[in-house]
Amino acid sequence: MQNTRLTATARVNLPTPLHYLNQLADHFAEHGDVVRTERTGQIELSYGTATIEADEESLLLRAESVDETGLAYMKYAIADHVIEFARKEDPKIIWAGHGAAGSQLPYFREMRVLSAKSISPNMRRVRLCGKDMQRFAYGGMHVRILIPPADIEVPQWPVTGEDGRPVWPEGDHKLISRVYTIRDINPESGEVDIDVVIHDGTPGSEWALGAAEGDVVGMTGPGGGDADDADWYLLAGDETALPAIGRIIERLPRNVKVVARIEVDSSADEQIFNSRCSLDLQWLHRNGAAAGTMTLLQDAVKAVALPSNGERIFVWSGCEFNGFKAIRNYVRKDLKLARTQHLVVSYWRRGVADE
Repeated sequence: MQNTRLTATARVNLPTPLHYLNQLADHFAEHGDVVRTERTGQIELSYGTATIEADEESLLLRAESVDETGLAYMKYAIADHVIEFARKEDPKIIWAGHGAAGSQLPYFREMRVLSAKSISPNMRRVRLCGKDMQRFAYGGMHVRILIPPADIEVPQWPVTGEDGRPVWPEGDHKLISRVYTIRDINPESGEVDIDVVIHDGTPGSEWALGAAEGDVVGMTGPGGGDADDADWYLLAGDETALPAIGRIIERLPRNVKVVARIEVDSSADEQIFNSRCSLDLQWLHRNGAAAGTMTLLQDAVKAVALPSNGERIFVWSGCEFNGFKAIRNYVRKDLKLARTQHLVVSYWRRGVADE
């Protein structure tokens, strides 16, 4: 990582800029630390910091980070939400400073398939290899796999836009994009394992089933929430969260206690973890019922007693949207855990094909 901070600035002309500052501050308070004054907001995320200042006619945006990936993420996040909240105003954002428009995304890597194999009836592991993978070993567990059209020999990859967001190839070069968890990574060799849940007919499943040695894909990342430092963890999820839960369990040291509740179809989908931590693991079987139709996971979460001896607690969960809502509501309203003590996310939504 670099010792000096990288910076970029942009000024966005908007009516009622203070209104949009308030919207941005309220949104990012859910994801990081926000410090407010009357006309400024400082946002601190895991990737870096952003300062937003409102005058009578505009927002002055300033993004900072210690590395190119962090700065690119901060520019992307701030610009994306300014554009979302002020969509009717069609805001124009042009960043100045580090990170040139038109250049390759600093968080992009071209990867080649080394191997692909089924590790259970509903999970397939694809091993990829790329260069300069050190940055993917920290700062988030998730990546976006970019699958080029099968008939394109030389894929086109996204580049950085003026507003900091990616500019994606269109037409014959349009990419399929799916988010997965890095199950394992070896930065020295450049090897990355991606575990893919197999669903009939979905683009990600078809890619994983058909992946062959030498195939080229793109990868952006890392991102997504991780489990913060704690003494006691509750990890809960269905098979879509299984790669993340496995990675968390396997990195935790001996003195940490973990309660894990994982929903899968049957015992054939269970996995063995190479864990050092004190692990209380229960597998929850649907036994043929469709994923996302049962309350097994949220019921199991509610049945777990949290420690009361002063240990630092962290609850991490990833699952279908309805389960996510139930678990998040329970963690926030019943357990009354602070934002820094939990991360509950929706990995998918039943009946919705797209991410």
